[in-house]
Amino acid sequence: MTYLENNYYPDLYFYDMIKLITIFGGLMENHHYENEGQFQRKMTSRHLLMLSLGGVIGTGLFLSSGYTIAQAGPLGAVLSYLIGAIVVYLVMLSLGELAVAMPVTGSFHTYATKFISPGTGFTVAWLYWICWTVALGTEFLGAAMLMGRWFPGVPTWVFATLFALLIFGLNALSVRSFAEAESFFSSIKVIAIIIFIILGLGAMFGLVSFEGQHKAILFSHLTAHGAFPNGFAAVVSVMLAVNYAFSGTELIGIAAGETDNPKEAVPRAIKTTIGRLVIFFVLTIIVLASLLPMKEAGVSTAPFVDVFDKMGIPFAADAMNIVILTAILSAGNSGLYASSRMLWSLANEGMLSKKVVKINEHGVPMRALLLSMVGAVLALFSSIYAADTVYLALVSIAGFAVVVVWLSIPLAQINFRKDFLKTHTVDELSYKTPFTPVLPWITIILLLISVIGIAWDASQRAGLYFGIPFIALCYIYHYLRYKKW
Repeated sequence: MTYLENNYYPDLYFYDMIKLITIFGGLMENHHYENEGQFQRKMTSRHLLMLSLGGVIGTGLFLSSGYTIAQAGPLGAVLSYLIGAIVVYLVMLSLGELAVAMPVTGSFHTYATKFISPGTGFTVAWLYWICWTVALGTEFLGAAMLMGRWFPGVPTWVFATLFALLIFGLNALSVRSFAEAESFFSSIKVIAIIIFIILGLGAMFGLVSFEGQHKAILFSHLTAHGAFPNGFAAVVSVMLAVNYAFSGTELIGIAAGETDNPKEAVPRAIKTTIGRLVIFFVLTIIVLASLLPMKEAGVSTAPFVDVFDKMGIPFAADAMNIVILTAILSAGNSGLYASSRMLWSLANEGMLSKKVVKINEHGVPMRALLLSMVGAVLALFSSIYAADTVYLALVSIAGFAVVVVWLSIPLAQINFRKDFLKTHTVDELSYKTPFTPVLPWITIILLLISVIGIAWDASQRAGLYFGIPFIALCYIYHYLRYKKW
């Protein structure tokens, strides 16, 4: 039995069914909607593992890694991704304790509402929703543009529509169909990364032909321009982009409420997180930075393709095009799932219309799904017709949102642990964040440093300009609407 069952709502049994979750001591005039359908616990440990894996391996790794190498330098890029892996793992440790104790759908803002403040929960939910809906719109467009390589005569909007319908269909069928599709997409990305690492290491040690010769390049490019050619401040400045590249791992928390055995599945997925991140991100960046000189990485729009071409691998561009297309569809699949659950959770707590709470017989919150798809389409249109105004603001808020959402997780865990220890002992927790509260506070400090680092990067500074006012507006609206911060 979970902490929430034992202490707050003894009539709710999360391992039998998901009911709509919290009453928060009279918050929102005790809005709590029951008998509106229920989620189905159809995800297995394998699905949860592949969901978290697929969520984190996306365009941030495949396309943005060249930018990181150019900004922070090769060695600086490796260091920034290593720090990023550690930070996201620390966040996951805090999320694990919360998700196992309270495996609820739309977890982040639920924890923030209960253990920080209602206004914070409201803000976190909208930040995370914007983050994924903006990503969805750009992913549909990006996937369609990739298809233009093979079908140049077909209008982009045709493929964008087809991919949008595909992702919507996978999410609308059932949580099981979503999870199976995500497992398939993730498998392709994982296989591609493993092949890249093996061949890349072979080229570094002279075992695989590179630029027409077998020569051991080793790690010479890592320090060719000095350890930090643009200064150590550049390493800090790219942390927002690195954190955004790691976003998606936190989907474990959102999916916990639809997992068949969260007590076992969530800890298992988290325990393997650091290993996966080191292997798939840090090792990949080491190979990429060692084989691709800093100047080439900075101007490359497809660094992985460049490396494969230098190895003389036939059809490298086409092969990577397929992998990147898969990565985009995977991110879209996960993004629609995450954004729809976040909207549902907002409605469940009375912050949106009661009608959005409705869950159909397949365990899908169809109205929340449709609203999230509408948000994605609007983001797509803004990228075409208002790229320098509305879309710039949305993208800036989305990048900033990831760090803010992550910040709420260790802070909520610290407060949860304090509350829990009033009537329980630590041994009663099925999953424990180690060294609480020291480790969660270290996590918070590292995340705050990455936020401060935005100020040093002119290309990301808009995240502060638009993100901070948006947060302020969310708090003000929530206070005016509910008279509670």
